[in-house]
Amino acid sequence: MLLATWNVNSIKARLENVLSWLKEAGPDVVLLQELKCVDEAFPREPIEDLGYNIAVHGQKTYNGVAILSKFPLEDVVTGLPGAESQPEDDHARYIEAVTGGVRVASIYLPNGNPVPGPKFDYKLGWMDRLVSHAGDLLALEERTVLAGDYNVCPTDADVFDPVRFAGDALCQPESRARFRQILNMGYTEAWRAFHPDGPQEYSYWDYQGGAWDQNNGLRIDHLLLSPQAADCLSRCGIDRGPRAAPKASDHTPVWCELAV
Repeated sequence: MLLATWNVNSIKARLENVLSWLKEAGPDVVLLQELKCVDEAFPREPIEDLGYNIAVHGQKTYNGVAILSKFPLEDVVTGLPGAESQPEDDHARYIEAVTGGVRVASIYLPNGNPVPGPKFDYKLGWMDRLVSHAGDLLALEERTVLAGDYNVCPTDADVFDPVRFAGDALCQPESRARFRQILNMGYTEAWRAFHPDGPQEYSYWDYQGGAWDQNNGLRIDHLLLSPQAADCLSRCGIDRGPRAAPKASDHTPVWCELAV
Protein backbone atom coordinates (compact mmCIF):
# COMPACT_ATOMS: atom_id res chain seq x y z
CA MET A 1 0.00 0.00 0.00
CA LEU A 2 1.34 3.40 -1.03
CA LEU A 3 -0.05 5.94 1.44
CA ALA A 4 0.49 9.70 1.29
CA THR A 5 -0.43 12.85 3.18
CA TRP A 6 -0.73 16.26 1.51
CA ASN A 7 -1.91 19.67 2.66
CA VAL A 8 -3.29 20.98 -0.65
CA ASN A 9 -4.10 24.52 0.54
CA SER A 10 -7.49 24.63 -1.26
CA ILE A 11 -8.67 21.63 -3.25
CA LYS A 12 -10.42 23.89 -5.77
CA ALA A 13 -7.30 25.95 -6.45
CA ARG A 14 -5.05 22.86 -6.68
CA LEU A 15 -7.41 20.36 -8.33
CA GLU A 16 -5.44 20.03 -11.55
CA ASN A 17 -2.22 19.60 -9.56
CA VAL A 18 -3.85 16.95 -7.37
CA LEU A 19 -5.27 15.04 -10.33
CA SER A 20 -1.92 15.16 -12.12
CA TRP A 21 -0.09 13.83 -9.07
CA LEU A 22 -2.64 11.09 -8.44
CA LYS A 23 -2.18 9.90 -12.03
CA GLU A 24 1.60 10.09 -11.89
CA ALA A 25 2.28 8.71 -8.40
CA GLY A 26 -0.68 6.31 -8.20
CA PRO A 27 -1.03 6.27 -4.40
CA ASP A 28 -3.51 3.79 -2.92
CA VAL A 29 -4.53 6.03 -0.02
CA VAL A 30 -4.21 9.82 0.21
CA LEU A 31 -4.90 11.94 3.27
CA LEU A 32 -5.65 15.56 2.35
CA GLN A 33 -5.74 18.66 4.53
CA GLU A 34 -6.80 22.31 4.24
CA LEU A 35 -9.51 21.65 1.65
CA LYS A 36 -11.15 25.05 2.27
CA CYS A 37 -14.57 23.85 1.08
CA VAL A 38 -17.75 22.29 2.46
CA ASP A 39 -18.50 18.62 1.85
CA GLU A 40 -20.92 19.33 -0.99
CA ALA A 41 -18.36 21.45 -2.87
CA PHE A 42 -15.61 18.83 -2.84
CA PRO A 43 -14.78 17.86 -6.48
CA ARG A 44 -15.67 14.20 -6.15
CA GLU A 45 -16.31 13.23 -9.75
CA PRO A 46 -12.85 13.72 -11.31
CA ILE A 47 -11.20 11.99 -8.34
CA GLU A 48 -13.70 9.13 -8.31
CA ASP A 49 -13.01 8.71 -12.02
CA LEU A 50 -9.44 7.79 -11.05
CA GLY A 51 -10.74 4.93 -8.92
CA TYR A 52 -10.86 6.53 -5.47
CA ASN A 53 -13.47 6.26 -2.77
CA ILE A 54 -13.80 9.50 -0.83
CA ALA A 55 -14.66 10.57 2.72
CA VAL A 56 -14.76 14.31 3.45
CA HIS A 57 -15.06 16.48 6.55
CA GLY A 58 -15.19 19.97 5.12
CA GLN A 59 -15.65 23.55 6.25
CA LYS A 60 -16.31 26.74 4.34
CA THR A 61 -13.19 28.80 3.56
CA TYR A 62 -10.97 27.18 6.22
CA ASN A 63 -9.61 23.81 7.32
CA GLY A 64 -11.19 20.63 5.91
CA VAL A 65 -9.77 17.10 5.67
CA ALA A 66 -10.40 14.10 3.42
CA ILE A 67 -9.45 10.49 2.79
CA LEU A 68 -9.09 9.14 -0.75
CA SER A 69 -8.70 5.38 -1.13
CA LYS A 70 -8.72 2.75 -3.84
CA PHE A 71 -10.14 0.42 -1.17
CA PRO A 72 -13.59 0.65 0.46
CA LEU A 73 -13.86 3.10 3.36
CA GLU A 74 -15.38 1.77 6.57
CA ASP A 75 -15.90 2.97 10.14
CA VAL A 76 -15.60 6.64 9.13
CA VAL A 77 -15.23 9.07 12.05
CA THR A 78 -15.43 12.85 11.52
CA GLY A 79 -14.05 15.13 14.20
CA LEU A 80 -11.42 14.40 16.82
CA PRO A 81 -12.95 12.63 19.83
CA GLY A 82 -13.00 14.55 23.10
CA ALA A 83 -14.73 17.67 21.77
CA GLU A 84 -16.62 18.03 25.05
CA SER A 85 -13.38 19.22 26.63
CA GLN A 86 -12.99 21.91 23.95
CA PRO A 87 -16.47 23.28 23.26
CA GLU A 88 -14.93 26.06 21.17
CA ASP A 89 -13.66 23.50 18.65
CA ASP A 90 -15.91 23.64 15.60
CA HIS A 91 -13.10 23.18 13.08
CA ALA A 92 -12.97 20.39 10.46
CA ARG A 93 -9.52 19.08 11.32
CA TYR A 94 -9.83 15.30 11.73
CA ILE A 95 -11.26 12.37 9.79
CA GLU A 96 -10.57 8.66 10.35
CA ALA A 97 -11.51 5.45 8.54
CA VAL A 98 -10.50 1.84 8.02
CA THR A 99 -9.39 1.05 4.48
CA GLY A 100 -7.34 -1.74 2.93
CA GLY A 101 -6.74 -3.31 6.34
CA VAL A 102 -5.32 -0.09 7.84
CA ARG A 103 -6.95 2.50 10.09
CA VAL A 104 -5.94 5.91 8.79
CA ALA A 105 -6.55 9.45 10.02
CA SER A 106 -6.10 12.73 8.17
CA ILE A 107 -5.04 15.43 10.64
CA TYR A 108 -4.82 19.20 10.26
CA LEU A 109 -3.48 20.32 13.60
CA PRO A 110 -3.97 23.97 14.64
CA ASN A 111 -1.14 26.36 13.84
CA GLY A 112 -1.23 28.03 17.27
CA ASN A 113 0.31 31.42 16.51
CA PRO A 114 0.77 33.89 18.07
CA VAL A 115 2.46 32.66 21.24
CA PRO A 116 1.30 33.15 23.92
CA GLY A 117 -2.42 33.53 23.38
CA PRO A 118 -5.76 31.76 22.93
CA LYS A 119 -4.75 30.22 19.60
CA PHE A 120 -1.74 28.55 21.20
CA ASP A 121 -3.88 27.37 24.11
CA TYR A 122 -6.33 25.89 21.59
CA LYS A 123 -3.47 24.10 19.81
CA LEU A 124 -2.21 22.53 23.03
CA GLY A 125 -5.70 21.48 24.09
CA TRP A 126 -6.28 19.91 20.68
CA MET A 127 -2.96 18.07 20.91
CA ASP A 128 -3.91 16.75 24.35
CA ARG A 129 -7.06 15.28 22.79
CA LEU A 130 -5.00 13.78 19.97
CA VAL A 131 -2.59 12.19 22.45
CA SER A 132 -5.53 10.64 24.30
CA HIS A 133 -7.15 9.33 21.14
CA ALA A 134 -3.85 7.99 19.82
CA GLY A 135 -3.59 5.95 23.01
CA ASP A 136 -7.11 4.62 22.57
CA LEU A 137 -6.30 3.56 19.01
CA LEU A 138 -3.15 1.74 20.15
CA ALA A 139 -5.32 -0.40 22.42
CA LEU A 140 -7.10 -1.73 19.31
CA GLU A 141 -3.81 -3.34 18.20
CA GLU A 142 -4.51 -2.49 14.55
CA ARG A 143 -2.36 -1.18 11.75
CA THR A 144 -2.92 2.53 12.28
CA VAL A 145 -1.48 5.58 10.51
CA LEU A 146 -2.07 9.05 11.95
CA ALA A 147 -0.91 11.40 9.22
CA GLY A 148 -1.21 14.98 8.15
CA ASP A 149 -0.10 18.53 8.73
CA TYR A 150 0.88 18.47 12.40
CA ASN A 151 2.10 22.08 12.42
CA VAL A 152 4.98 20.85 14.59
CA CYS A 153 8.69 20.79 13.78
CA PRO A 154 9.76 17.90 16.05
CA THR A 155 13.36 19.12 16.41
CA ASP A 156 15.58 21.99 15.29
CA ALA A 157 16.79 19.71 12.49
CA ASP A 158 13.34 20.12 10.93
CA VAL A 159 13.64 23.92 10.62
CA PHE A 160 15.84 25.79 8.14
CA ASP A 161 16.53 28.52 10.73
CA PRO A 162 15.89 27.40 14.34
CA VAL A 163 16.82 30.81 15.76
CA ARG A 164 14.25 32.62 13.61
CA PHE A 165 11.54 30.12 14.59
CA ALA A 166 12.36 29.89 18.29
CA GLY A 167 9.26 31.86 19.20
CA ASP A 168 6.95 30.17 16.71
CA ALA A 169 4.16 27.85 17.89
CA LEU A 170 5.49 25.12 15.59
CA CYS A 171 8.71 24.91 17.59
CA GLN A 172 7.59 25.55 21.16
CA PRO A 173 8.67 23.04 23.81
CA GLU A 174 5.00 22.38 24.70
CA SER A 175 4.14 21.50 21.07
CA ARG A 176 7.16 19.26 20.70
CA ALA A 177 6.54 17.55 24.03
CA ARG A 178 3.03 16.51 22.98
CA PHE A 179 4.33 15.22 19.66
CA ARG A 180 6.92 13.16 21.56
CA GLN A 181 4.19 11.82 23.83
CA ILE A 182 2.62 10.10 20.84
CA LEU A 183 5.97 8.66 19.79
CA ASN A 184 6.72 7.53 23.33
CA MET A 185 3.47 5.57 23.41
CA GLY A 186 4.85 3.38 20.64
CA TYR A 187 4.15 5.20 17.38
CA THR A 188 6.90 5.41 14.74
CA GLU A 189 7.51 8.58 12.73
CA ALA A 190 7.95 7.06 9.28
CA TRP A 191 10.31 9.53 7.63
CA ARG A 192 12.61 9.78 10.64
CA ALA A 193 12.76 5.97 10.87
CA PHE A 194 14.69 5.98 7.59
CA HIS A 195 16.60 9.21 8.25
CA PRO A 196 17.57 9.22 11.94
CA ASP A 197 20.46 11.65 11.38
CA GLY A 198 19.31 13.61 8.32
CA PRO A 199 19.51 14.75 5.59
CA GLN A 200 17.72 18.00 6.31
CA GLU A 201 14.55 17.81 4.21
CA TYR A 202 11.29 19.70 4.36
CA SER A 203 7.63 19.34 3.44
CA TYR A 204 6.58 23.02 3.54
CA TRP A 205 8.00 26.21 2.04
CA ASP A 206 6.38 29.61 2.51
CA TYR A 207 5.25 31.52 -0.56
CA GLN A 208 7.13 34.61 0.65
CA GLY A 209 10.78 35.58 0.62
CA GLY A 210 11.94 33.10 -2.01
CA ALA A 211 11.63 30.24 0.49
CA TRP A 212 11.22 27.56 -2.17
CA ASP A 213 14.12 28.72 -4.33
CA GLN A 214 16.38 28.96 -1.29
CA ASN A 215 15.09 25.72 0.28
CA ASN A 216 14.09 27.59 3.41
CA GLY A 217 11.57 25.04 4.58
CA LEU A 218 9.99 23.26 7.51
CA ARG A 219 9.19 19.59 8.05
CA ILE A 220 5.70 19.68 9.57
CA ASP A 221 3.87 16.93 7.66
CA HIS A 222 4.24 13.56 9.35
CA LEU A 223 3.10 9.94 9.20
CA LEU A 224 2.92 8.28 12.63
CA LEU A 225 2.53 4.50 12.59
CA SER A 226 1.33 2.10 15.26
CA PRO A 227 3.66 -0.86 15.96
CA GLN A 228 1.51 -3.09 13.75
CA ALA A 229 1.82 -0.63 10.86
CA ALA A 230 5.50 0.05 11.51
CA ASP A 231 6.18 -3.68 11.17
CA CYS A 232 4.96 -3.35 7.56
CA LEU A 233 6.87 -0.14 6.73
CA SER A 234 9.19 -0.60 3.77
CA ARG A 235 9.85 2.90 2.38
CA CYS A 236 9.16 6.57 3.08
CA GLY A 237 9.90 9.77 1.20
CA ILE A 238 9.04 13.38 0.46
CA ASP A 239 7.95 14.12 -3.11
CA ARG A 240 9.17 17.64 -3.90
CA GLY A 241 7.76 17.55 -7.43
CA PRO A 242 4.31 19.01 -6.72
CA ARG A 243 5.81 21.98 -4.85
CA ALA A 244 7.67 22.96 -8.03
CA ALA A 245 4.53 22.90 -10.18
CA PRO A 246 2.68 26.06 -11.28
CA LYS A 247 0.07 27.23 -8.75
CA ALA A 248 1.52 24.81 -6.19
CA SER A 249 0.43 24.30 -2.62
CA ASP A 250 2.99 25.49 -0.10
CA HIS A 251 3.18 21.86 1.11
CA THR A 252 4.27 18.79 -0.82
CA PRO A 253 3.25 15.11 -0.39
CA VAL A 254 4.94 12.88 2.16
CA TRP A 255 4.46 9.17 1.51
CA CYS A 256 5.22 5.75 2.88
CA GLU A 257 4.84 2.20 1.63
CA LEU A 258 3.34 -0.54 3.77
CA ALA A 259 3.71 -4.22 2.89
CA VAL A 260 0.14 -5.21 3.76
